Amino acid sequence: MPSTNPYKQLPEKAFWRPAVSEKGLFDIQSIWTPKFAISYTDSIATFGSCFAQHIGRELRQRQFNWLDAEPEPPFLKSESKSQFGYGVFSARTGNIYTAAGLRQWLYWAFERMQQPTESWTDDGRIIDPFRPTIEPDGFASLSEMKLSRQATLSALRRVVAETSVFVFTLGLTECWTNAASGAVYTTCPGVAGGTFDRSSHLFKNMKYPDVHAAMTDCFSLMKEVNPDIRVLLTVSPVPLTATAAENQHVLNATSYSKSTLRAVAGDLADEFDFCDYFPSYELITSFPFRAAWFNPNLRTVSRHGVDHVMRTFFSGLNLCGKQGQESNTEKGDVRIADTTVPLDEQDQICEDALLDAQTNF
Repeated sequence: MPSTNPYKQLPEKAFWRPAVSEKGLFDIQSIWTPKFAISYTDSIATFGSCFAQHIGRELRQRQFNWLDAEPEPPFLKSESKSQFGYGVFSARTGNIYTAAGLRQWLYWAFERMQQPTESWTDDGRIIDPFRPTIEPDGFASLSEMKLSRQATLSALRRVVAETSVFVFTLGLTECWTNAASGAVYTTCPGVAGGTFDRSSHLFKNMKYPDVHAAMTDCFSLMKEVNPDIRVLLTVSPVPLTATAAENQHVLNATSYSKSTLRAVAGDLADEFDFCDYFPSYELITSFPFRAAWFNPNLRTVSRHGVDHVMRTFFSGLNLCGKQGQESNTEKGDVRIADTTVPLDEQDQICEDALLDAQTNF
């Protein structure tokens, strides 16, 4: 009598040989099956680390309803808006690299946490420590900085209240905090502004429980404000530029950081029916792709790599629509992006990359 086991009923994608080793670089399929459909009428917000900027750009190019809750002022030239943090994320928060950073912004927006009074000064100009590159030349005064941040917090409240799908890209576990206030910086003081003080600025490498707790706190607040909100998590495939973890090689530190974030994101998607995980990290870094999607520096993702990720993302949405849930368009077909739009490292605003300039090597 022939034996039976649960593996006999599994689809091809569950087996390494037919799903991976016998496939070409462009033929590995079914990597993502969306938990929920996303339509052109859904309001979609994007935040997170540098790689998240690609997602927002592609959503706009494919004419999805990307929510821009803090558009640039009319006097600012459109070609300059990204340098001032407009149109990069759904509000002018700048990059949010960590789960603790996202919780901090949300808690400030909904007054669950008092904002720190800290500011930095550079040649008489004021820098916001929590989005240090948002004004290339700094603010003219402290009051201007505070008004600007209040505008962003107002926009963030609108995002949470109105968005259908909140996309967040987890980037790092390492962060720097203020010893007195506990506030989480975007990057280490002294890198993109401010002056580093070893007694005032503390390094923290968040563990799995820290990241999980921060994200569940974010979920709780967002669902309280908007019960219908859905969350799509990704993990940035971009390695650390540098690590401050003691006696750690940057390769090991990157592996720790990304594996922790990936584990949290996967578990959150399993725990919450309104949360899904999209495998941008695996699509770039998995060894079957042989680092083909990286630029020669083996850190930044190439145009072809971004296209590879976005093709998988929008193909998944298209499949989700055709499976009878909610079609993305009247015909169920995802619109094609304008691939003539150039993309290089200058298209991204990344404080993390500034660490390269701090080395003496």
